[in-house]
Amino acid sequence: MTQATATMPSDGASGAWTPRWRLLACALPAAAFFAAFWLLPVVRLLALPADKGWATYFAVLTDARYLQSMANTVLLSAAVTLVTLVLGAAVGIYLARHAFWGRRVLLSLLTLPLSFPGVIIGFFVILLGGRQGVVASLSDALIGERITFAYGLLGLFLAYLYFSLPRAIATYAAAAEAMNLQLEEAARSLGASRLRVARDVWMPELAPTTLACGAILFATSMGAFGTAFTLASKFEVIPITIYNEFTNYANFALAASLSIALGLVTWLVLFAARRFGANPVAR
Repeated sequence: MTQATATMPSDGASGAWTPRWRLLACALPAAAFFAAFWLLPVVRLLALPADKGWATYFAVLTDARYLQSMANTVLLSAAVTLVTLVLGAAVGIYLARHAFWGRRVLLSLLTLPLSFPGVIIGFFVILLGGRQGVVASLSDALIGERITFAYGLLGLFLAYLYFSLPRAIATYAAAAEAMNLQLEEAARSLGASRLRVARDVWMPELAPTTLACGAILFATSMGAFGTAFTLASKFEVIPITIYNEFTNYANFALAASLSIALGLVTWLVLFAARRFGANPVAR
């Protein structure tokens, strides 16, 4: 009796420690994976520009070519984000508020480009506005001149828009279905016009969705490589500049510096959207 009672604390202690060891055993592979494939590469990326001097960290601000490339990327991404939000909100809200035959099929077709890689989308734009594209063939037949737009700013803008629009449509459709219809009905009963309802009811309710979706669209456009690699022969963006630096010139320090600058810009936008898109009550 006494011996059995004496052994109980040790069994209890062993039972208490067993889940901790199991948790540690499960966490170790995840920690090793995190350190090997994220922490160490990021530390190396941050330290690499120092090999050529601390001024390398500011190359994107001191070199006119890199500054122009960054400005091109930011302006293009901002323009694509704004247009995508407007079109995505209009289509998404309409699909959420109107029931008709084939609505789910239409929504599936509109979001289908989400499954396409950037290279395929770039190829679509080339088939439309490239040297052998539809527009070039039609313009050659009509006016005797082949008009192309795939390899410049317009081609990149259309490709980024095509790539981003399905995300906005799906996001706004889901957000519009969750909107409080009682607020809209109350506003209409008080004589509010459609424009007033959209301004005073829809926009405040959709503001968090707009901020979050806009930040993701901007970050996606900033880092898009496959589409830019296919089309950006006349309009340079920062992902292509980074690719050229470490592939064509083996300038890893400068490529790391530009990567850090690109990461900082996208992180600041995501942080601002998270900060200003938070619930005021929660803050």
